[in-house]
Order: sequence, then C-alpha cells, then structure tokens
Amino acid sequence: MAAAQRPGAGAGARPVAERVLRLLAERDQTLAVAESLTGGLVAAELTSVPGASRVFLGSVTAYATRLKRDLLGVDGELLARRGAVDAEVALQMARGVRSRLGASWGVATTGVAGPEPQDGRPVGTVYVAVCGPPGGPAEAGKAAALRLDGGRAEIRGESVRSVLELLAHELFENARAKDTEQNGGN
Repeated sequence: MAAAQRPGAGAGARPVAERVLRLLAERDQTLAVAESLTGGLVAAELTSVPGASRVFLGSVTAYATRLKRDLLGVDGELLARRGAVDAEVALQMARGVRSRLGASWGVATTGVAGPEPQDGRPVGTVYVAVCGPPGGPAEAGKAAALRLDGGRAEIRGESVRSVLELLAHELFENARAKDTEQNGGN
C-alpha cells in the first residue's frame, strides 16, 4: 500500500527533507526556518522525519508583514518599498531566522499562494532563500524566484519542495567550496 501524501506537502518533499537533515547532521550543523506563505509546512515536513531534532532548531511563521520586520529583522523601508513578496525580503528572512534562533543555516519562504494577488504580485509568485553559516561561502545567501501554477495547496507544497531543494544544493556547494579551500584550490 502506498503511503498517503499529507495535504499541502510538495510532491517529493520528504526525500529532500531527509537528505538535508542527514547532510546537516553529518556536518554537525543546525537549521532554522522562516515561513510566510507556507505557514509552517516547511517545519512540518522537516519534523516528519525521525531524528530531525538533532539539527532542526525551530521556525518562525511570520505571516504578517510587521512580524517579518519585528521578529526577523527585515528592513522596514524595504518592506514599504517592495512589499513582502520579494527576493531580498526572503534573504533577510533567512538571515534573520538563522541569527535569531542561533542556527548554522536559515531558510525562508515568501510569496502569493492566492486566491488574490498581493503587493502587485500575481498568484504563484514565490521567493525562497537560504543563508549559510557566518564566515562561510554561503553566508551571503541565495534566493530563487519561482512562478508556480496551480491552486493554493499546490503552490504552497511546491514552495516547500523548492526551498528544501535550494538548501540541498547550497549544502552541496558549501561542502565543495570547503573541500577546494582545504585542498589548496585544486
């Protein structure tokens, strides 16, 4: 009998969650999550994996724009100028949650799941971001813009899978950069 997929979980998110948690555990690193449109689904996906507590510290669901500013340290002028659905906002959310929760890595989601546009952005506009350990090659972070189709549940689920994929990619790149550095750049 096939395992049922939880409502709202992105197709294929569980294997990615397992992979990133394993990589973080192998490196003795930790993870914190800042969520807006996903409303806790990234944290739920991570905590569905047995042993997640070894590396997953927690999350902040900052659905309201003022919470992005007050809890996560997103620049208020940026929010006023561009709105909450923006690549730089996602990066600042990831940095903020990493810093506030004392994690090695921070990830963030912000966007429009619908049914109405927000901040002049159409439904399906999503930004995901990852920020790595201070002093490391991934410290500045990386954001990705997504243009997703489907209903609210599909957009939120794909956002979960996408932010976890971005984290997996950055973990791999971070390890490669460290290996190159340790081996004299060769």
